[in-house]
Amino acid sequence: MNGPRAQSAATPAAMLRQLLPLLASLLLAGCATPGPAHLYTVAPRAPEIRDRALDGRDVARDVPSFLEPGDTVTGFAYDPFTDHFFLRLAPGNQIRVVDRPARAIKRAFTIDPSPGPGGDLALNPRDGHLFLLDATRAELVETSRLGAIIGRIPLQGVATPPLGVAFDARQDSLLVLLEDGLTLHRFSLTGLNTGKFQLARHVRAAIAFDSDARELYAPLADADAEIGVFDEQGQLMRTLPAPDTPTFLDVGPHAFLRVF
Repeated sequence: MNGPRAQSAATPAAMLRQLLPLLASLLLAGCATPGPAHLYTVAPRAPEIRDRALDGRDVARDVPSFLEPGDTVTGFAYDPFTDHFFLRLAPGNQIRVVDRPARAIKRAFTIDPSPGPGGDLALNPRDGHLFLLDATRAELVETSRLGAIIGRIPLQGVATPPLGVAFDARQDSLLVLLEDGLTLHRFSLTGLNTGKFQLARHVRAAIAFDSDARELYAPLADADAEIGVFDEQGQLMRTLPAPDTPTFLDVGPHAFLRVF
């Protein structure tokens, strides 16, 4: 009598994987409060991921990147739900996940088939899906947090491969930087073009979006070691020193603080 029931019972690990998207949605919907905002940066071959507390009060602690000889970062994202960094490595199909509090490699995987040559990377904290640029096409590749291909997203109205991508968790949409380093388009998760704006300064090929403060971060192309902070109309609000040039970056809450 126990045989069929035992075979159909889900393992604790499988149940947790099924619950992760729901828990993330609850957290983002108001069942948790975000921690203090932090800016995370990493250079293509840097030994550390830099951590900066944007309020100037919270503890910031750099984390090893665990890059090996020959490794080059081409994209970078932070997941506040799992407190993990995702580093995309050249040629573009390698992902290394670093556990921030444990200061250790959580896992590494290869995306197969390859999403194309390396480029920027964004992450949806609700379900952990990754959005990767393909340096040869005007589209994004969407994968699970474990690297399983979900599909390609053609970017409506974009003719050439973009430079950067960021995720807006509040509006559940994607911000994409075009090759001119000035124009940003907003897209739905299916690739529908819903608007655009121009930045006041040229930026380099990496962007990040603070969904709570409604601000976009990007390394300035016309200044050494400076990160520009722009509003949603593209106006430059302020600049911050960049620890390395060039740099990849992400911004957002320093993990979530549970309140229930």
